[in-house]
Amino acid sequence: MYRPVPITTRGGEPTDSGDPVVTLDQVPRWSNAEFRYAYENADPTNSCFPDPLASASGSECNASGMVSKFPMDHEINSKIYLWRGDPWNLEVDAVVNSTNENLDEAHSSPGLHASAGPGLAEECTTLGGCRTGMAKVTNAYDLPARKVIHTVGPKYAVKYHTAAENALSHCYRSCFELLIEDGLKSIAMGCIYTEAKSYPREPAAHVAIRTVRRFSEKQKDKVEAIVFCTTTSQDTEIYKRLLPLYFPRDKHEEEVALLKLPADVGDENGETTIDERKIRIKPLPNAKKSNPRISQASVDLSVSNVGLTRSSSYLDAFLDPAFMSLIKDPDQRRREQWEKTAQAQTSWNFFKMFGYGDVAGPPLSAAEEYSLHSRYLTKANTLNFSEIAEMKIVYRGGVDSEGRPVMVIVGAHFLLRCLDLERFIIHVVKEFEPLIQKPYSIVYFHSAATLQMQPDLGLMKRIQQILGRKHQHNLHAIYVLHPTFGLKSAVFGLQLCVDNVVWKKVVYVDRLLQLFRYVPREQLTIPDFVFQLSNHSFF
Repeated sequence: MYRPVPITTRGGEPTDSGDPVVTLDQVPRWSNAEFRYAYENADPTNSCFPDPLASASGSECNASGMVSKFPMDHEINSKIYLWRGDPWNLEVDAVVNSTNENLDEAHSSPGLHASAGPGLAEECTTLGGCRTGMAKVTNAYDLPARKVIHTVGPKYAVKYHTAAENALSHCYRSCFELLIEDGLKSIAMGCIYTEAKSYPREPAAHVAIRTVRRFSEKQKDKVEAIVFCTTTSQDTEIYKRLLPLYFPRDKHEEEVALLKLPADVGDENGETTIDERKIRIKPLPNAKKSNPRISQASVDLSVSNVGLTRSSSYLDAFLDPAFMSLIKDPDQRRREQWEKTAQAQTSWNFFKMFGYGDVAGPPLSAAEEYSLHSRYLTKANTLNFSEIAEMKIVYRGGVDSEGRPVMVIVGAHFLLRCLDLERFIIHVVKEFEPLIQKPYSIVYFHSAATLQMQPDLGLMKRIQQILGRKHQHNLHAIYVLHPTFGLKSAVFGLQLCVDNVVWKKVVYVDRLLQLFRYVPREQLTIPDFVFQLSNHSFF
């Protein structure tokens, strides 16, 4: 907690477990100005670093013109508390226990069962377990609380990052739903994750705080107190740093939050959404242009009511051009592709002349990229790439400082003479597919790579085309460690001549310490020679 809190016992007596009871009056309220946490005094090793891709004009004064996703709300802030200690000692209506599917005592939050007594474990055996993301409630027995809400946090894996986020968010929502169902008003909760389940601390804190904020907005009249409890100094510092982003207490914190909030802050429930999986309902295109006499009521009719006697020109007015582009005449499509290829072959290819590979190929349409990606993904799901995976050219890291998944590429491991390029491309598609569904980052180690960029830019452009527009849109940044002058020149040429969307996202870092500002050290598996080169360059 922020400062030592004098402890009193309930009714002048200690609890049955011997631990003192702490009342809400003794816990620091988030809205209390005495406990403000200043960003200027933050630990630089733990602070949220500014987005290197943001424009230079992204200052606090300009941020004030943006709309805050979490506006200041004094009523909500007055119900939020932050306390360093076990929830079991708090005199609240309910405390949250992070446990496993079997509600075992051994896998519950440390100290809970010892404080509550044997009756809690006996009641847990009658509940029939609990699924991940769900919650169940029991009596509190010897605890000062009235109820214990048990919930099961998810196991974390980068491949299933979105699923883990949503399961964790559902844990918090399930706890609040049970709180309201039982007519309770106050709740104390620790961090619903365990080291054994490998959930990174800071991304978990983002999910927890934003879910609580969204729930508080909807149910502010039904809950009187929400206490975030931390048991380690690391968690305490994380919560002190992140709470102002989601619960700003003044306009200054609200403006700072606009600059420091992650790109993805979830939906109205705090849950992560994937745009590609949303059901889209939109007006039929060109309906008014083709037949202005058609009323809106007729547009809303089902297909069966349109009738089969309509002319083809009438139906064409309701067809989506984007869909029609996918079913273009095959002969016409092949001819257009041949013309693009012939034009590219007759033009000068300066990148190929300087050894950067063939980057002057014809651009692909959205339909062509979709078809190409589908073919490669189908192959990727049927082949075994263990021999390529062992080369550690491309592998998944953890998450960056904003919780985005990270893909690692090691240029020095790219050995052209030992590699089947076509199989390598299919392997890359398979590795990237789970990540490109939402915002992600790339870390590229150019350390000890040859003077010629490996893999060459022509191959990288080919991979980029296969991954498609989703990859371009969701890619947040490419962090390049130990860049050379030749590499920077090639990337600059790509920005000018090939793709200004992806290659503008390159961020150069000369030392590992700079890289750790964007991607925490514990989230990366770094080859030994990279450390050696970093030490040689004064790290």
